[in-house]
Amino acid sequence: MERVVITGMGVVSPLGNDVGTFWDNLVAGRSGISSIDTIHVENHKTKIAGIVKDFNADELLGRKEAKRLDKFCQFALVAAEQAWEDSNLNLEDIDKERLGVYVGSGIGGIETLIQNVDILRERGPGRVSPTLVPAMISNAAAAQISIKWGAMGPTLSPVSACAIGNTAIGEALRAIRYGEADVIFAGGAEAAITDLSLASFGNATALSTRNDDPAKASRPFDSHRDGFVMSEGSGILILESLTHAKRRNAQIYAEVIGYGASSDAHHMVAPHPEGLGAYYAMRKAVKDASISAEQIDVISAHATSTVVGDRSETSAIKKLFGDGAYQIPVTANKSMTGHMLGASGGVEAIALAKMLQEGIIPPTINLEDRDHLCDLDYVPNIVRKANLTMGLSNSFGFGGHNAVIVLKKYDRG
Repeated sequence: MERVVITGMGVVSPLGNDVGTFWDNLVAGRSGISSIDTIHVENHKTKIAGIVKDFNADELLGRKEAKRLDKFCQFALVAAEQAWEDSNLNLEDIDKERLGVYVGSGIGGIETLIQNVDILRERGPGRVSPTLVPAMISNAAAAQISIKWGAMGPTLSPVSACAIGNTAIGEALRAIRYGEADVIFAGGAEAAITDLSLASFGNATALSTRNDDPAKASRPFDSHRDGFVMSEGSGILILESLTHAKRRNAQIYAEVIGYGASSDAHHMVAPHPEGLGAYYAMRKAVKDASISAEQIDVISAHATSTVVGDRSETSAIKKLFGDGAYQIPVTANKSMTGHMLGASGGVEAIALAKMLQEGIIPPTINLEDRDHLCDLDYVPNIVRKANLTMGLSNSFGFGGHNAVIVLKKYDRG
């Protein structure tokens, strides 16, 4: 089987629109949460989110191209372009039949859908855009990336809610391992901060309403958390077979060595209270990596800042690692990024790759008074240096979907 490595990375996020800026802000413990200024929120319970700022699609993609794409596709294409440039791959040297795209979105082009529903009601069916469907479908990002790079290899657009990024990376790992592709774009994208989604999540009492202090709103594992903070963006990685990467002397950020997936089989929106599904996925990922649980040096938690979610994940970690769970640093990127939904897994995989490369664990900010049932080492508020070799990243989604990946620091020796 082929070994699989990460050779390129791209990010569009509330913490910055390139990997360097994103990583610097993450390490500095800066929050990317702010008051929403992209839609009118006067009548909403929640008025805060993780907004992507300083993103000019016309400049980055061209006005004509940007106009026909939903924002989630714009984010994905920009992140994919960053990852491609970062990888130093050359299309002329690649077998395009072995170049794949595994990129998904949890909600897809909801902004485009809402706009056209309004047009239908106000101006009639004759004014609805003929490009509505190709712009809104959740596989549009994968399709657009495939078209732009001429990628004719395996293409998959997983829909596993907020587990999408890890699902994409894990399935891409398998495809390269078993010789179906040499290079795959993998990750996710989301742009769902709209009137409709804000109202729905708000009415479900799922969102934080700490509107007067946005930077303090996302607080995983803290006893005063009051819900998650919705965010947007994209995280795309270039996964490549080690053979292909070494042949061209590529830079390598980390090796992808394990993937595990499971279902809670419990509830449409609530995780299993004992974290069984999460535990199964983590156990499978560790087994797939051919390592022992004791070899994991850091955990990137899903940790959305909800009571039931944080407690369930903590229980799952304890079930897998036993007493050793208390010795493993667990960090929560969403304390700074907010919950980027289908983009989360890709962005957090990039963060984990940087952790392994730099030997630095970003903090879980806003952890001031921990939930008594969340008693692990969550790297509270202060960045930490550590000797890191293996890292595990969790992503869980509505419907009980769980996807976990294991990354390893790459040793050129």
